[in-house]
Amino acid sequence: MAKQEHSAYQKKIISRYYDNLDTISLTKLQELVTELYLAETAAQKGRLWQRVEKAMVSIKINPATIGHLMEKKDVRILAENLNDWLKKSK
Repeated sequence: MAKQEHSAYQKKIISRYYDNLDTISLTKLQELVTELYLAETAAQKGRLWQRVEKAMVSIKINPATIGHLMEKKDVRILAENLNDWLKKSK
């Protein structure tokens, strides 16, 4: 299979995506916090916490912080930390 070449326009889009990946990941984490508040069953919450952990790893949050948040699994603590991370990213 031949290697696919990207146009200059496509390369700019790809570059901008990776330049803003941290912001995109923080936005996804915000959405997950909302979903956690609204989750009704333990199974839903469990799946959402797994996604939260992956999102925190992708934005390179301190492993000790991730461990603490995953141990507590308290949405309020996660939301407070997320607010701090959002302030630092601006």
